[in-house]
Amino acid sequence: MGQCSIPVDLFNPGQVFACMGFLEAAHVLLGDAEGGFDWSNETQARFKLRAKGNQNPFGVVLDFLSNAQLYRVAPDFYTDPSRAEAGDGPLCTVDTFPAPEADPKVLPLRLEWNGVRLDVTHWCDASSRNSFKLFAGTQRGASIARQMLHAVRELWNQGQQKLTSDPLGATVPLGGSTFKFDARKAWTTIDAGYSPDEQGNRVHGSPVVEMLAAVGLEHARPNEFDVRKVRYGVWMGLLPPVLARPLLGGAHLGIPIRMYRFTLALAGKNKNITFGQEETAP
Repeated sequence: MGQCSIPVDLFNPGQVFACMGFLEAAHVLLGDAEGGFDWSNETQARFKLRAKGNQNPFGVVLDFLSNAQLYRVAPDFYTDPSRAEAGDGPLCTVDTFPAPEADPKVLPLRLEWNGVRLDVTHWCDASSRNSFKLFAGTQRGASIARQMLHAVRELWNQGQQKLTSDPLGATVPLGGSTFKFDARKAWTTIDAGYSPDEQGNRVHGSPVVEMLAAVGLEHARPNEFDVRKVRYGVWMGLLPPVLARPLLGGAHLGIPIRMYRFTLALAGKNKNITFGQEETAP
């Protein structure tokens, strides 16, 4: 089994969700993946990940993201309503669609390379779970993913070892079109005192966090316990995805867990993740 660890900021919800994404992706790409957090060093928490084989599982996931072809997923007989949507990538059709209708702005996505695929559909989930969709307005999921994958590819080409050792810490200037998962990117969080987008300024954020957080929420959700108030959990020790998913939402399974909460800040129609605060036991 290949096992490695990376630094993680437990107070940044997007980084925690991205760790879940690493776990889910490694489970698909390598098999038998297990992941969990280690906060024994209070100055620097780490996320540990192991999977089948001798490769670094973080490197395998990043290599997949840097090479994957992006597809938009649509039901049979779907046609693009405009050239803008068609430019977001090729379509692939499925028999079972996760939403009642296909909204071109929020079509599900599929990442595929070497015969392996990862589906990203959580923002159009029509089940009883909250979709936890943060981007809104004219922003399109496929367009955001295309930009994030391009940025990941550039970071990977600049230095694979450097990115593998600290993938969540690697930030680049990102425009306004993101999935809104990285708290470092939220203008409401940094409180700049002005609107950076209106001045043509770009705030730094992590494309790895943005993309893998979307992957991590495919089968798990944080706990939205009040209007725009959200809880999430981190657990100690290595666990398979089937156990890690409920723990992310704060389920108590007899495993050491720490709980954090944050507020979703509004920026127009969009919601932004803010930095979390740890909950203390009563």
